[in-house]
Amino acid sequence: MLNLKKIDWRSLFVDCLFIVAGSVFYGVAIAMFSAPNNIAPGGVTGIATLLNYISIHWGFPFEIPIGVATIVMNIPLIIAAWKVLGRRLAVRTLWGILASSVLVDIMDPYLNALYSGDKANPILVCIFGGVILGLAVGLIMRRGGTTGGSEVISRLLEKKYPHMSVGNLILAVDAVVISISAVVYGHLENAMYAVVFVFISSQIIDRVVYGGRGGKMALIMTKKQPEVTEAIMKEVNRGCTLLKAQGGYSGADQKMILCTLRRDELYHLRQVTFKIDPDAFVMVLSTDEVRGLGFLHPNQD
Repeated sequence: MLNLKKIDWRSLFVDCLFIVAGSVFYGVAIAMFSAPNNIAPGGVTGIATLLNYISIHWGFPFEIPIGVATIVMNIPLIIAAWKVLGRRLAVRTLWGILASSVLVDIMDPYLNALYSGDKANPILVCIFGGVILGLAVGLIMRRGGTTGGSEVISRLLEKKYPHMSVGNLILAVDAVVISISAVVYGHLENAMYAVVFVFISSQIIDRVVYGGRGGKMALIMTKKQPEVTEAIMKEVNRGCTLLKAQGGYSGADQKMILCTLRRDELYHLRQVTFKIDPDAFVMVLSTDEVRGLGFLHPNQD
């Protein structure tokens, strides 16, 4: 039974605030920049954008809203995420998908024609739309959520192909959608603009969430080392290294936990650690580059 007293309501409120703010930016990026200018920004949203275009221009009896299509296509991904990636990611993914998709459809009638056609410069669309979309997804991911689509697919594929980075897997999924967009729109330029759009948004996401090609390294001192270590490995899904340490004041021998992780996983690690031991001492260091299983491939440039 759910114990409401154990819920961190302040943290939950901030999570919701970040996801809603990101969803507003997401709606602006899709409804004002990408969709009305025939740019499919990869992933499930890109497929939904193509379906919306087809329903309007190919003689469908009804229009397929981008947000509704996004939600419907993400249903099997949410189910798979629940089973494979865990309840926490699935719930936050569901919240991110619903908020962003609903806001896309709400904003569409007001923003769709605001900056499109002769009014729009394709390069400016790619730059500003890509920045806004990257900021949107970055804000959502900063609090452990996702907008579904490519990221969930890449996380599922990562389970089967752990030697590949999440970034490469997302890029592969987006490349397929962008290639299809050239056929649907009938112009290669649309696909080329989509590549620029996705590249810019991915760079912004990288800066907001992951901090470039680097990662984070956490050093944890706790009197409940076995419990914290087990929780990190099970709930954060990251390995730990135990280092021998000695208290300078007490002289007591103990073990320090060393854990390398992505920036978006740091929030969850802190929650897990301080839930078990509120008196834990956590040091977080930035790393310029992390290579190995679950991060950059050793041979990746």
